[in-house]
Amino acid sequence: MEILKRVYQNAQKYQKRIVLPEGAEPRTLRATEIVLNQKLAQIILLGNPEEIIQAATEIGVNIEGATIVNPKTDQRREAYADLMVEIRKSKGLTREAALELLNDPLYFAPMMIKSGDADGELAGAINATGDVLRPALQYVKTVPGVSVVSGAFLMFVNPHFGHEGILVFADCAVMPDPDERQLAEIAVTTAKTAKAIVGMDPRVAMLSFSTMGSAQHPLVDKMSNATRIARELDPDLKIDGEMQLDAALIPEVGRLKAPDSEVAGRANILVFPGLEAANIGYKLVQRLGKAEAVGPILQGMAAPINDLSRGCSVIDIVNMVAITANQAAALFD
Repeated sequence: MEILKRVYQNAQKYQKRIVLPEGAEPRTLRATEIVLNQKLAQIILLGNPEEIIQAATEIGVNIEGATIVNPKTDQRREAYADLMVEIRKSKGLTREAALELLNDPLYFAPMMIKSGDADGELAGAINATGDVLRPALQYVKTVPGVSVVSGAFLMFVNPHFGHEGILVFADCAVMPDPDERQLAEIAVTTAKTAKAIVGMDPRVAMLSFSTMGSAQHPLVDKMSNATRIARELDPDLKIDGEMQLDAALIPEVGRLKAPDSEVAGRANILVFPGLEAANIGYKLVQRLGKAEAVGPILQGMAAPINDLSRGCSVIDIVNMVAITANQAAALFD
């Protein structure tokens, strides 16, 4: 796909340092070989070096060129522990406790990023989302002015829709029941993600079962108010709502139901009212519409830290390494 090809080309140009905490996991090692061969990123594998090398040998992959770091013996542990205590001193974190936490690669990786020793992180092949996100939220935290982390999917659909056949769905991964302010932040951060990774001119539709007041209900008010707040957060953002799905995507329906909207009928970003609808929605499009879903791409963090599905494939990991590299470039360059 042309968009993923551009994502790969950008990653090759940026050469960001991506840390993979699940260093001995077989799919992660196979993906590392591909990433290194295609020069998509510099890879840092966390774990016991002997175990990682043995695991790579057993499955027949070459990870020469990857940096292997043992969190339990690395010389930066002391400095990382001092930084952790400073960040969490109000929570009573002791230096001894910080050093113990650093034995866990899921804590060591965010501290590498926080200290400038890595540019992004990708985990979740063998760890739950909460275990990946908790250390990240505690130490890397969110972008200033953003209170919520959310997850977006790139949906490769019919070329007549979205941006070159790509729609971006959010939030499909993190927030079960976002409030109006959180929905507004999700809209703004998703637009930034889409622009950074896909290069699209974002047009955001805030989805509901009503279009521009055609129905009256507190759930409708929620999306309408979220739209207003998003405009306050980013006055230049092209966003409209509340809006039904057909009004967001089908030009003739958009013209009929929202004739004055610059988004209706041409939306390329769909913000769902809650995680339930978003998760069901992307899986319906993926399974029944046979669209390819790439993600979730976590957004709102002060540095790119992405979570994999435990059912992910090797190519899923490769794609997400390239996407994480693109996010890092957008944040730091």
